Amino acid sequence: MRSNTIISAIDTHTEGMPTRVITGGVGTIPGDTMAARRVYFAEHLDGLRKLLVNEPRGHASMSGAILQPATTDDGHYGVLFIEVSGLLPMCGHGTIGVATALVEAGMVPVTEPVTEIRLDTPAGRVVASVAVSGGHADSVTLRNVPAYCDSLDNEVEVPGLGRVRYDMAYGGNFYAITDLGKLGLPFDRAHKDRILDAGLRIMAAINESQRPVHLADERIAGCKHVLFLDPASEPAHTRHAMAIHPGWFDRSPCGTGTSALLARQHARGFLTDDQVLQNDSFIGTTFYARAVETTTVGDRPAIVPTITGRAWLTGTANYLLDPTDPFPEGFVF
Repeated sequence: MRSNTIISAIDTHTEGMPTRVITGGVGTIPGDTMAARRVYFAEHLDGLRKLLVNEPRGHASMSGAILQPATTDDGHYGVLFIEVSGLLPMCGHGTIGVATALVEAGMVPVTEPVTEIRLDTPAGRVVASVAVSGGHADSVTLRNVPAYCDSLDNEVEVPGLGRVRYDMAYGGNFYAITDLGKLGLPFDRAHKDRILDAGLRIMAAINESQRPVHLADERIAGCKHVLFLDPASEPAHTRHAMAIHPGWFDRSPCGTGTSALLARQHARGFLTDDQVLQNDSFIGTTFYARAVETTTVGDRPAIVPTITGRAWLTGTANYLLDPTDPFPEGFVF
């Protein structure tokens, strides 16, 4: 085999959504924090992201996580999250995939019934508690970064849709949360193209007129996700379709999106104390979330969410790049 690049990976899926966990072949990215490494990677190494997530090695809904040495004294690993839209500050389904891969590959000390893994992410420290039996990772509970409701009852003029009302919340990424029924669209995958088009229009309008910026880290900014709530949702049991830039749906219930939704439910008084939120994806898979602590982000009330879900290993691979390959960064079709 001839290749000038060899990237080792463990592929997983979390409740239907893939994560390509990169275990070797990248090297240590410069930066004393994962946030700094994210900036460096985006500016100097983004071709590697494209190689791994774009066709022909990836696809239009591909996600990945690049393992790095921890940037804190007590961290097990650092993680950079990659997908077709770029590098995310945090990814919940990806972290569940990472924790599952680390346990099942024996890359962390494994204890039963629970293995705790401390991960440094660009958004901050995330702790994964993995339920283990017989060496198998049965489920993962993430203690996520603080989530907060940025604003309620916003309105934005969207071409082709008119005035759209939405709430903006942060759970590791920013999410515009809106009621799908008020847009006249059914919660039905048969109408997914119309829903996705509406999501992309809403993102563009928000980023043009009311672009969100994290209160404590201005490097985290912009809206690349629209969470369309099923009108039949209840306060403690929601269903949604998650439209993501540049044009795909999250197959999982979305960990950072569930965190943002949990913060919004608390801000609206729909949930109290540590009530559990069951949040279902567009394909019917489920995450469970609850607020385990209250805090603040800037001047806003915030919660510390935990998210519980499952992941499964789907394969291992070495990804190659032949020097004559005409698509050294893949392609978007």
